[in-house]
Amino acid sequence: MSGRLKGRVAIVTGASRGLGRAIAVALGAEGAHVAVVARTEQVWNDKLPGTIGETVAAIEAVGGTAIAIRGDLLEPGDVQRIHAEAKAALGPASILVNNAAFTAPGRPPKPGEEAKPKKSEAKTASAVKQADWPAFLGTPLGAFRRHFEIAVFAAYELTQLVAADMISNGGGAIVNISSGASRMPGNGPYVDRAAGILPGYGGSKAALEHLTQSAAFELQPHNISVNALSPSMAIRTPGVDYYSQTFDNYGSAEDFAEAVVRLAVIDPSQVTGRTMGHFEVLDGTYSPFTNQI
Repeated sequence: MSGRLKGRVAIVTGASRGLGRAIAVALGAEGAHVAVVARTEQVWNDKLPGTIGETVAAIEAVGGTAIAIRGDLLEPGDVQRIHAEAKAALGPASILVNNAAFTAPGRPPKPGEEAKPKKSEAKTASAVKQADWPAFLGTPLGAFRRHFEIAVFAAYELTQLVAADMISNGGGAIVNISSGASRMPGNGPYVDRAAGILPGYGGSKAALEHLTQSAAFELQPHNISVNALSPSMAIRTPGVDYYSQTFDNYGSAEDFAEAVVRLAVIDPSQVTGRTMGHFEVLDGTYSPFTNQI
């Protein structure tokens, strides 16, 4: 590794497993001091391995520096606490990766608690379903809302807090992790209905992409880049495996993480407000990458 991020401070949410973990390790390997943020301090579901402590250990194993911060983005006040703890321990962040998203149901235990079984959602007028009706009619509003609480509202609040530090310190980079689900199912009518849709997850990612552009528009004069990055192809993570999704080919989590590293050093006067697939970053589809990285 070349130390491209030497001395910089990064916050990565959803960093106990999957893409979040790969991103945190890549940033640490390049010299960043990383705040590893997620809910999972101990494995609570065998299908969802990985903890914030294990991610910190992986960063230290490649010569990096990291701290673990347990944070639940659904808990009032946790975003402010995460920001405060990271800043107190490592200094103000110049890199923020908003990776956390609501995927697998259930919640890991808080310290000293046992894991709680998944609760069934109360059926309301907005959640009724018969056997032959569309699936979304049986999805409670609360479940739909959680996608936005984590992927959009928490990202918005954390971006506000961290961007203030970046402005005070001359700049930085924000990378919002999106997904091709934001563009599913595309324009109708629909002939092939086999793939299904992810309305809560995809809808929150679409909102995150618009937030990316809005923040980028206002933060560019302050030398802060804001970009959204999606996998250019499926990447096998615990979240994908949890739902037993299978694909013909998989991309590499390490390649995706390398794309995040490149976005962390990009000049915001050249690339900002973009939603890109990680191959576009790695292959230099956007000419500034070829020249700068």
